[in-house]
Amino acid sequence: MIPFNKPPYVGGEEQYISQAIRNCKISGDGEFTKKCQQWLQEQTKAEEVLLTTSCTSALEMAAMLCDIQPGDEVIMPSYTFVSTADAFVTRGAKAVFVDIRPDTMNIDEGLVEDAITDKTKVIVPVHYAGVGCEMDVILDIAKRHHLYVVEDAAQGMCATYKGKILGTLGDFGAYSYHETKNYSMGEGGALLINRKDKIEPAEIIREKGTNRNQFFRGLVDKYTWVAAGSSYLPSDMNAAYLWAQLEKADEIYNYRMRAWKRYDEGLQDLKEKGFLELPYIPEHCVHNAHMYYVKVEDLEQRTNLLDYLKKNGILAVFHYVPLHNSKAGRQYGVFHGEDQYTTKESDRLIRLPMYYGLTEGEQDYIIDKVHDYFA
Repeated sequence: MIPFNKPPYVGGEEQYISQAIRNCKISGDGEFTKKCQQWLQEQTKAEEVLLTTSCTSALEMAAMLCDIQPGDEVIMPSYTFVSTADAFVTRGAKAVFVDIRPDTMNIDEGLVEDAITDKTKVIVPVHYAGVGCEMDVILDIAKRHHLYVVEDAAQGMCATYKGKILGTLGDFGAYSYHETKNYSMGEGGALLINRKDKIEPAEIIREKGTNRNQFFRGLVDKYTWVAAGSSYLPSDMNAAYLWAQLEKADEIYNYRMRAWKRYDEGLQDLKEKGFLELPYIPEHCVHNAHMYYVKVEDLEQRTNLLDYLKKNGILAVFHYVPLHNSKAGRQYGVFHGEDQYTTKESDRLIRLPMYYGLTEGEQDYIIDKVHDYFA
């Protein structure tokens, strides 16, 4: 069986984890946590980057920094992972879902402004498959209506929109280092803070609501509980696993890009014959080969193709069930406007195996089997 995913592994992970153990500092903010944060800050040019226990926790921190209160509304696409909504609804906000664009599967920026009410506080664009949302439009809307922008860039590390790193355009950005992502620490994430006035509050929230970071920098003579917070520091052993991959970030990126292009070239003829739709990348976006997906005619054909691939030893998968169609989505959110594309397009989408280490031979076999199905 060709799996859908294998967690990235470059060879240095065990050495660095052992080093973290020898350092006698396996809790948060050890040597490897600091190395990862410094690397990310240098690469992204964000004002500050804080490693977290997950992308979910990074989004939760962003919600706290936006001072989300019960009754506030947060605009987001319904075609996203549950964490996008969870981070805000757990603080009492209502998720306001709007439709997606059928070309990129990203939030339709032309529908955002109509969903704004006097209760709206945040817009959450989700950069699906590492392809940037139309951020110029979203940022303009946010500025005119005095709203926060929190980028869910879980899939977007090393991708850009008009030359700017995803996660650095809004007030905050969130990355994921889950085992399915391009770079992994098993479970983990990062919060990108793009406003200087939010750095100190973010540090306090991340350290259980204490001013511990200020104490270690000599800014206060003792540290104490100063605000509401939680524990969002990942183990330094997890950070050690991630550090091995950040050292070889370009190698992983280039490997995945070659695999993405191999799929794209190998399936072009099926696109030309009208059997498949392939990913669309706007000219002003540079993606990161996080995933390769195809779209078929409808839900029935998707089910049949997935079954056919599985019988031939290939584990392909579909992706999100739109949140507004779920039990919790109906309880905590509302869909604004018409669901013209969200459900229809999600029913057609199939993700093909994509991971660091996927061989050309395995890819050719997958491409051949997709051809065989349509033949």
